[in-house]
Amino acid sequence: MKLTTLCYIEKDDKYLMIHRIKKKHDVNKDKWIGIGGKFERGESPEDCILRETKEETGLTLTSYRLRGVLTFVYNDDDAEMEYIFLYTADGFTGELADCNEGTLEWVSKTEINSLNLWEGDRIFHRLLDEEAPFFSLKLRYQDDLLKEAVLDGKPLELLDLLDENGEPSGQVRERTLVHLNGDWHRTSHVWVVRRRGDGGHDLLLQKRSREKDSFGGCYDISSAGHIPAGQDYLESALRELKEELGIAAEPEDLRLVGVHDGRYEGEFHGRIFKNHEKSHVFAYEKPVEIEKLKLQKEEVESVKWMRIEDVLAAVKAHDPGYCLFEDEIEMLSEVLA
Repeated sequence: MKLTTLCYIEKDDKYLMIHRIKKKHDVNKDKWIGIGGKFERGESPEDCILRETKEETGLTLTSYRLRGVLTFVYNDDDAEMEYIFLYTADGFTGELADCNEGTLEWVSKTEINSLNLWEGDRIFHRLLDEEAPFFSLKLRYQDDLLKEAVLDGKPLELLDLLDENGEPSGQVRERTLVHLNGDWHRTSHVWVVRRRGDGGHDLLLQKRSREKDSFGGCYDISSAGHIPAGQDYLESALRELKEELGIAAEPEDLRLVGVHDGRYEGEFHGRIFKNHEKSHVFAYEKPVEIEKLKLQKEEVESVKWMRIEDVLAAVKAHDPGYCLFEDEIEMLSEVLA
């Protein structure tokens, strides 16, 4: 177990960063990180960050703040762990010197996301930018792949990013960052359907909880959700159907309607929301009684049946009470006809 410090020195809306390209055997090789290093015997976190900053940059910190603690777990089989005290600093004296760890560069905060970072670093950079209160962030890696992220004891959702063919690229990202960047990712959509006496169809719509981070209080697909990294569409669809509505379906109960490419850009709660999702769309056509459903209160406020024609008309009219894709409903309607 190692104890280390990490500091991002600020100036003119930029951070001083090290491009770690000078050492051959460096766990951070080719990555961009802040200033810092290991504790020496008898040092406090402040002693360590002051010494490391002076040694690596030639600067003397005069104003700095502890922002959080990072728990870094690397390769479970090696049981390599590191506790990192994360600082930002906005006051210093002295002149920049050469660094034997890598190349020092002042990087605009708006450009940091484009650099070669540890994926977990993108999470704490978001927290720093949002002036989040003191936080504890656990990050578990297998080689360079982020496998787990836990913020203040609560797991964060990690999603597979997709390549140009719509397949997992081997890179994962935390859900909030996916929607800040508009990264292409996977979701599953399940439409609960019933046939009417006239031969038409009704759709069971869920009204999203008003506490949701996007489209709170809007009518949405019967059941839908992001696909956690490493899982597949059908597995996720069955889980979401059970969690949100209490419907325990079997794989053979879901009929694949098609694949949908959905895009949306907007803003919720003062935060940019960009959505680019590849969805497998399923239909569940077994009998459902609303009164017997067990709604997940954190996700679903209520449900109701609507004629598919009326749903499509509302979406075409851009009714703000619905957060649905017109072409997906049309695809569903054609398959059910």
